Amino acid sequence: MALQRQLNMADPDGLYAAIIDAHAGLTEAESAALNARLVLLLANHIGDPAVLAEALAVARKSLGK
Repeated sequence: MALQRQLNMADPDGLYAAIIDAHAGLTEAESAALNARLVLLLANHIGDPAVLAEALAVARKSLGK
């Protein structure tokens, strides 16, 4: 399985709003912990080491690193 990089969700704005709402009222540390837990849950769901390695590389590259 290759990393899906094209839009693959019916309501991206709704997802963004849900993510923002999930962070409401959290401290910076709690927000970072929520992000880490979400990443680990989604990584477990994907499960494919090659896809996860590609996703990490793409995300890191987007930071200019």
